Amino acid sequence: MVKLEFVFDFASPNAYYCCQVLPGILERTGAELEIVPVLLGGLFKITGNQAPFVAFGEVKGKLDYDMLESQRFQNKHGITDFVFNSHFPMNTITIMRGLVAARELGEEKRYIDAVLSAMWEQSKKMDDPEVVAGVWRDAGLDVDALMALIQTDSIKESLKQNTQAMADRGSFGVPTFFVGDEMFFGKERLGQVEEELQKAAV
Repeated sequence: MVKLEFVFDFASPNAYYCCQVLPGILERTGAELEIVPVLLGGLFKITGNQAPFVAFGEVKGKLDYDMLESQRFQNKHGITDFVFNSHFPMNTITIMRGLVAARELGEEKRYIDAVLSAMWEQSKKMDDPEVVAGVWRDAGLDVDALMALIQTDSIKESLKQNTQAMADRGSFGVPTFFVGDEMFFGKERLGQVEEELQKAAV
C-alpha cells in the first residue's frame, strides 16, 4: 500500500481544507494516510519562512486573491462549514502536543475531527487551556490523560523532532505532502498528489 505523509498543524486553514478532500483521494487511490504532527511556528523559524499574512501583507491584492482562491476551493469541494477563526493567529503548541498524545491513546481520528471543527468551524480560541479542555471533553476524550501526557518530555520531544525532520526533508510550511521522496506543498497541489499516488501504486 502506498503511503501519503501529511505534514500537519491545526494552525493552517489550508490543512482544514485538505482534511475535507483527502478521504476521496485515499478512497480512489487506496493510499494509506500518515499524519505527521509538526509545530508550524517552529517550521517557520527553522526555514526562515513567514505566514502569508506577514510575508504578503503589504503586497497589493495578494491576500484578497488568496481569499478568492479559498472560496473557489470551498465551492469546488462542497465545503460549507468553514469559518475563518476570529482569534487567528493562535499558538497551537498545546493542541499539537495533544495530537501526539491522542495518537498514543488510540484516539487520533476523534481528536483531529474535534479540534479541526473547533478551530475552523466553531471559531473557538484554541490556545486557551479551558476552551481546549472543553473541546476534548465534549468529544468524549480523556482530558486528564491528555493533559498529563502533553506535559511529558517524550511528547514534547516527539513534536520537536517531527518538526526538525520535516524541515530536513524540505518542508517549509503546512500543508506539505510526501509520496515517497516527492514533496508537494499547498492545497492547490492535491491533484498532483493524487496523480503521484496513482503512479506509485502501479
